[in-house]
Amino acid sequence: MLDQQKGGRVLTLRPRQTGISLIETMIGLTIVGLLMSVGIPSFSSYLQNVQIRNAAEAIKNGLSYARGEAVRRNTNVQFQLGTGSSWTVGCVVVSGTNCPATIQARDAAQGSGNASLATSEIVGSTNATVATPVFTNTLAFNGVGKSVTLPSGNNAIFDVTNTNGGGRCVSASGAMRCLRIVVTSGGQIRMCDPARSSSVIPRDPQAC
Repeated sequence: MLDQQKGGRVLTLRPRQTGISLIETMIGLTIVGLLMSVGIPSFSSYLQNVQIRNAAEAIKNGLSYARGEAVRRNTNVQFQLGTGSSWTVGCVVVSGTNCPATIQARDAAQGSGNASLATSEIVGSTNATVATPVFTNTLAFNGVGKSVTLPSGNNAIFDVTNTNGGGRCVSASGAMRCLRIVVTSGGQIRMCDPARSSSVIPRDPQAC
């Protein structure tokens, strides 16, 4: 504080006010609240979609691993789906430590506990659902990498969604970016997005 004498009066220079006022604080909190109300639902959907992606990639990796082990060991190796997105890869004919019943396994809690799966079998040329499927939750590959479970020309389907995200996919006007893993009788494995159009030319490589 600085005092100065002028004309019999003392002039006082007050220090400059620092910090923020209560009104500025309230305005800031209001803006933060609005941003959170808009952003939290989107962030929640993002997290649920991440679990779908994790589950789909885990299943694709497990299938690829089973196929690779079948070729490496030159024997039938199967991929068996468990609860949720859990799975086990093991030999069809167990032979001690040379070909065990469980070569590798994955628990559904590893980043995809909320993911939900449905399997089906379709005719590859028409995409028609097979009424009496041979494939339900186990898919075996032989020493040349082909599926010994599926009839020739049929595909195994793994549809991955998330019930915590509302259970509705983008293709059904929902918020979940559902994914699908397709395995052909020839042993080809690919992941695709059912919401993407397959009729667009050039064809979208991510479409089912």
